Amino acid sequence: MSDAMSYELFINGTWRAGGEGATLPVINPATEKVFALVASATVSDLDEALASAERSRKAWSLWPAKDRGEILVAAARILAAKVGAAARDLSAEQGKTNAQATGEYARAVETLEWNGTHAEELSAPIPLGPNRMIVPEPLGVVAAFTPWNYPAVLIARKLAPALAAGCPVILKGAEETPSAAVHIVEALRKAGIPDGVVNLVFGLPVQMSRHLLSSPVVKVLTFTGSTAVGKQLAKLAANNLQRCILELGGHSPVIVCEDTDLAKAVPAISEYKFECAGQSCNAPSRILVARSRYEEFLSRMTDAARKIKIGLPDDPATDMGPMANARRIEAMQRLTKDAVERGARIEAGGARLDRPGFYWPPTILTGVPKEARVLHEEPFGPILTIAPFDTLEEAIEEANATDYGLAAYFFTDAADAQRKLTNSLSAGAVSVNYLKGVSADAPYGGVKQSGYGYEGGEQGVRSFQILKMVNGLSSSG
Repeated sequence: MSDAMSYELFINGTWRAGGEGATLPVINPATEKVFALVASATVSDLDEALASAERSRKAWSLWPAKDRGEILVAAARILAAKVGAAARDLSAEQGKTNAQATGEYARAVETLEWNGTHAEELSAPIPLGPNRMIVPEPLGVVAAFTPWNYPAVLIARKLAPALAAGCPVILKGAEETPSAAVHIVEALRKAGIPDGVVNLVFGLPVQMSRHLLSSPVVKVLTFTGSTAVGKQLAKLAANNLQRCILELGGHSPVIVCEDTDLAKAVPAISEYKFECAGQSCNAPSRILVARSRYEEFLSRMTDAARKIKIGLPDDPATDMGPMANARRIEAMQRLTKDAVERGARIEAGGARLDRPGFYWPPTILTGVPKEARVLHEEPFGPILTIAPFDTLEEAIEEANATDYGLAAYFFTDAADAQRKLTNSLSAGAVSVNYLKGVSADAPYGGVKQSGYGYEGGEQGVRSFQILKMVNGLSSSG
């Protein structure tokens, strides 16, 4: 371990170790071996980050929004120039392929650039008619908590709009995938972000969230992660009435109608589902197929799943790398075992691969009874359930039969069916005849147990603003 890479904290414009020199291991999921160390913040470090952010708050809020935006655009260009190395680091930590990591960084660059380009217009006064206007103002210090599955793009989706709005940020990066936070914060530093405006900390999640959210300095909490943790953080945030933006779990259905072109739908579903080994809250997890097409769809999807090449994430021939950690393997085993014991059939996959690393193959389950956990608990892995339906009403009822409501997908060219499904599916985002990630210009948020608030687009910036109402202005004012 003497040659292990190390990642530091960034507080008040300086990279440094944690106050007590403590570190946490970073494990390569393809080998199960420790290959890097990340600094672990102490309470004193967190207090320094809070003080640093608060000291910078007023000055940053008074920076012209155009200038704040220019820093984000410059950071986007700096990050774009080192995507190759950054993607390799992310791939080694998280297990996704180099190609997938590169694509994720492209989205992070797009997010920084979009928010930078629109910072000025989204901070401008909004006229409401004679003598009235809304004046957007930054809310204050933001505590941002990001997960390990898509760290680069999710860090960008939190940092960029907050900074564009004029808010300093304390970013709590994911200890299992620290490099993305380090690369993005370093790009901002090189772009000229003032000291204290961005602070990066790592450490024990429970200790850090409790300490940061107990501080009245923090005015906004933004979090992406599980519903259970999101609820715990929202309770902590309630004590200081901190605004919450929560993007939580998902259990996304795909409805495949009778007129679907399966030659196009199956590859689209397979590619999006098994990207990042299915560890995405937007990934489809429950497929509902018109009965007349069920057997053909099942055959095609099973064949597609079996053809996915599983291997080392830095091998260009690999389609799917390992899962990120041992916890996800245990979850796959538990959900599969429960479904099979209740009568489900395994059509593909179903068991951990006998090799070093956290490898679980694409798994397809059929005949899954309604009470099985896999239909109610977010799988967050490469498990798909496939079931037939007889009527569109039945498919809609089944699609909505979870506590989650983040994303939903369907395939049909029939205008009436498109209208009905669009209006009936309970989800923050509904996609028709395609599956892809969220673009930087679009607001995104869940319903039900998938969270509240919005990331992305104009609404993403507004999440970090007070919309001050100003009445009675003189005609010259």
